Amino acid sequence: MTSELGALLRAHREALVPEDVGLPRGTRRRTPGLRRSELATLAGVSVEYLTRLEQGRDRHPSPEILGALADALRLASADRFLLLRASKGTNGACTTDPPADSVRPPVRALLDRLEPSPAVLLNRVGDVLAATSTYRRLLEPFGLFDDGHPNLLRFVLTEPRAREAFPDWANEADRQVAALRMESLPGDPHVAELAEALAVLAGAEFTDRYAAPLVPRYRAGTERMRHPEAGELRLDSETLALPDADGQRLIVLLPADEATSCALDGLAGRRPRALRAV
Repeated sequence: MTSELGALLRAHREALVPEDVGLPRGTRRRTPGLRRSELATLAGVSVEYLTRLEQGRDRHPSPEILGALADALRLASADRFLLLRASKGTNGACTTDPPADSVRPPVRALLDRLEPSPAVLLNRVGDVLAATSTYRRLLEPFGLFDDGHPNLLRFVLTEPRAREAFPDWANEADRQVAALRMESLPGDPHVAELAEALAVLAGAEFTDRYAAPLVPRYRAGTERMRHPEAGELRLDSETLALPDADGQRLIVLLPADEATSCALDGLAGRRPRALRAV
């Protein structure tokens, strides 16, 4: 059975053409991308070993081999991270510790300093641990905080009102599912438990995204929101991973234009242009 690592290696190999790595194209190519023999030569491994990796029959690649394969595939840093993450999964690395549910005092002080910007602190499964008052005002009308244990991923995938809050709902769902997969290691039982629940609660809207190829580009971007008082909003989202905090991440939303800046000022009860567009 193909492993996550094997699927990534094959996908990157098939995405390249010989010219990308300085090889002649040649003739009689029956498969897309590089041949296994070509990648094996570039990485300095045997074709047999590369075949075992791609087919999931070898689950213990060394860091040196992964580095050589990443170099041969011309991977960018984000894709190298995915390769490393997948290799940790094949080596059986996972955690049984429950997701963090406490907030360190310096992090809580940081959230206070971020007022009146919308900002939220999540753990690795998307539980909301803390949020600025403006973030709460943004999503309270849609029911995120109705639950005593709010979870942003579950809200986006299962709450009908989330589709009203996020006009580009499909993109937001993609981001949230990607975060669940990227912020934890394969084999995490707490992630598996949440995934099983969402498979029932959200069906294919979750399972199709959860099974799709991994994409690392979920930590930043511009997203649209719609609020009953503030109207249409365009927000630049930045995600900051907190070190030594068990997968906690801080999401800060900044106005992407002057109209959004003024709307957020009104929502936060601040003077006009307190939140400048970047």
